[in-house]
Amino acid sequence: MDSNQLLNRFIDNEGKVTVWPAKQMNKLIILDYLITKFEKDKDYTEKEVNEILNAWHTFGDWAILRRSLIDGGYMSRENGGYRYRIVKAI
Repeated sequence: MDSNQLLNRFIDNEGKVTVWPAKQMNKLIILDYLITKFEKDKDYTEKEVNEILNAWHTFGDWAILRRSLIDGGYMSRENGGYRYRIVKAI
């Protein structure tokens, strides 16, 4: 099964992530997908990051998605969370 087929298991008809999977490989597929919802070379506030993540998932835990994007090296965050930026674009 390729990554697009796996991703389809975790998103609905509108392209929103419906579940945060247990397996790390599946989490990475979701993070690869979510990072595409951000613009490269743009700074984001924490509020803007949360709004984008809320628009693209349905399970109500934007904070785990935000932390996972940072911990996974997809985004950087200035101390205090005042500015976020894409580091790893897909």
